[in-house]
Amino acid sequence: MAVKFDELVQRYIEIWNETDPVRRRRDIDDLWAPDGRYVDPMAIAEGRDAIDATIAAVQSQFPGMTFRLAGPVDGHHDQARFTWELGPEGVEPPIVGFDVVTIDGDGRLTQVLGFLDRVPTA
Repeated sequence: MAVKFDELVQRYIEIWNETDPVRRRRDIDDLWAPDGRYVDPMAIAEGRDAIDATIAAVQSQFPGMTFRLAGPVDGHHDQARFTWELGPEGVEPPIVGFDVVTIDGDGRLTQVLGFLDRVPTA
């Protein structure tokens, strides 16, 4: 099975922007393996319920901001990496990060390792 990492990552970004809880959960169930794991400097989420709760918490922490891909997706075998931005539309994003994703044989996300490259200072 040839993995289309560009499409996979676009779907992943769309989930982070989906504010309807029912649609977001449906998309998480479709894209993530049941035992999927998300890890970044501020969160560890294991399983779909925890991933959904983490995304909802980020949305409430940054209302009015959206995630967007910031460059090409680089993938091979069962893994890909990409840079993303979070901020209001039309302005320089205050938050920039880098994720590495791995997938299973069905093309579902098994793990996302997130890194923060730029964050606002308090």
